[in-house]
Amino acid sequence: MAAQLLRPSTISFGSLDLNSKSMFCFSTSGPSPTRCQELGFRKSQFAGLKLSISLPPSFHPTTPVHKIFAKRICPFTGKKANKANKVSFSNHKTKKLQFVNLQYKRVWWEAGKRFLKLRLSTKALKTIEKNGLDVVAKKAGIDLRKE
Repeated sequence: MAAQLLRPSTISFGSLDLNSKSMFCFSTSGPSPTRCQELGFRKSQFAGLKLSISLPPSFHPTTPVHKIFAKRICPFTGKKANKANKVSFSNHKTKKLQFVNLQYKRVWWEAGKRFLKLRLSTKALKTIEKNGLDVVAKKAGIDLRKE
């Protein structure tokens, strides 16, 4: 079910209508044969032209693009954000998140004879200093050879 391109029958570059809006059109072989989206070419060389591209059938021009973020969870201790109330002077409570204090830290791995750059909580850093990186990673089920 691929989208088909729509092209205007005649394109004239000699006489461009500067007051018309351009349309962004594509057609699919589904229930709605043609969908058009206006583009803002009001006073440019593209005014009056129809632009077309091939798009997947589930694509909508106003679909937001989601960014990928790293989780705010410590891999060594499993600490994650705590839900809490922010209490004002009038005792009005609003929800807020108390995030974990995650830090990027280069830690020396004695068994591998190299540094590892880890994103861990300050609590995990204290535990690593006390017990050693191998013991804490083994307890958390983390394979340090992959990093």
